[in-house]
Order: sequence, then C-alpha cells, then structure tokens
Amino acid sequence: MPKMFTHAIVRKPGDDFAHGITTSNLGPPHYELMMKQYEDYIKTLRSLGLELIVLNSLPDYPDSYFVEDTAVVTPDVAIITNPGVEDRKGEEDTIERALATYRKTVRIRAPGNVDGGDVLMVGPHFFIGISERTNREGATQLGCILEEYGYIWTTILVEAGLHLKSSVNYIGKNRLLITERFAGRDEFKQYDKIIVDKTEEYAANTLLINNSLITPKGFPNTIKKLESRGFDIIELDVSEVRKMDGGLTCMSLRF
Repeated sequence: MPKMFTHAIVRKPGDDFAHGITTSNLGPPHYELMMKQYEDYIKTLRSLGLELIVLNSLPDYPDSYFVEDTAVVTPDVAIITNPGVEDRKGEEDTIERALATYRKTVRIRAPGNVDGGDVLMVGPHFFIGISERTNREGATQLGCILEEYGYIWTTILVEAGLHLKSSVNYIGKNRLLITERFAGRDEFKQYDKIIVDKTEEYAANTLLINNSLITPKGFPNTIKKLESRGFDIIELDVSEVRKMDGGLTCMSLRF
C-alpha cells in the first residue's frame, strides 16, 4: 500500500514567475493562466485529503513556487537542501521554518548541492540523481543523513532532463513510470516499468497521492497505459509550469 500523505507545503507563484530559469522554448507563460492552474492543483491536493501549508510568494525568487527542490522529507527527518542554482539559494530558509513544526530538520552544506527534484523515494530506498543541480558532494551528504535513519541510497547519473524525477517516478506496488532512456538502467531493473512514449516524455513526471495518480493533461498514450493497470487518474493542465521547466511533483512537498 502506498504511503498515505497527510500534509503538503505549497507556495503561491509570484507575479514575476515568468522570470525564472527555463530552457523549454515553449513560449512565454501567462500569469493569469498559471494562477488558475495553481488553484486547480491545490484544490486537487485538498480533495485527496491533504492539509495544505500555503506560503506566500517569495520576492526576488521567481522559481520559489517549485518547493520540492528545497527539501527532502522522510517520515523521520526533513533534510533541507542547498539548491544547485545560485539564484535559488535562500528559498530553503522559509521552507525549513515551515517544516520545523512537523519534523526535525538538518541541512545540506556547501560545497554540496542538492535539488529535491533529483531525489526519488521508493520505500526505504532513495535514488539520488547526479545532475547539473545535484553534485556528488551533496548526494553523499544526503545519503549519510538518510543512513542515520535506516534508509539506503543509490546515486544515478542524470544524463537527460532537468532532474531525475523529470524522467522517472514511483507509482506504487513496485512500479515506475519511466522514459525509454532510463528504462534500461541497471538501477531500476527490479521494478515493473511503465514506459512512456518518446513523444510523451513530459508525462513521466506524475504524482501519486493517497492511491490517486495525478498526471499532466494532454498525453493520451500514457493515460491509456495507466488506465490499463487500473489507476485512479486525475489529469491536470500544467502548461504554464511546463514552460518554466517544472512539473507536477515540483510544486509541493508531501509528507
């Protein structure tokens, strides 16, 4: 049975969100549409039983609504990251204050960098992606902290996509939703893999919440594959988030 979440931290996008970091080349994002999609997102989380901690937008940090990158939350401890982009360093401070009510907190220290989007939790096993945002020093620090609480960890080189979870996500019962480029990796050989088509790679970033699977709207082949496995699916339009290199998992910290 997948872990049941009870809480999530989210942050309102600021009106400067379009000034964030992006490589998507999908055109300029629209603030009004972004806010509608954000409201639909938080409404969905609430409908699935989560109590939300909603933080105000953070001035001068246009990417700060991507709260997942600022912490790795386990049932035992919240590990506050050191984001891998200089312009995002500082976002984690307000997240630490919010999480301290619910968990003991510890921090990744420079020269270690970790983005939470590179960290995939599969039961007691954490996969830590080595990417442009997460370096080996940061991964080692994170792994050593996890070991103190009885977890195991593996590093995996992220050779495509912004973060590890851009390409692979755990969807319960030993199953991964994964891109073709990651499906053959030895690190994932023990899992049942649902492989997304090359034309639908964005759909690999999906979010399992209390037995429901939230998926990005507009990827029919992936939906068919998931429906054939009996998933309870909720589709959400995240077109404006996608323009900013983000996805469904990026916009919340679940615990």
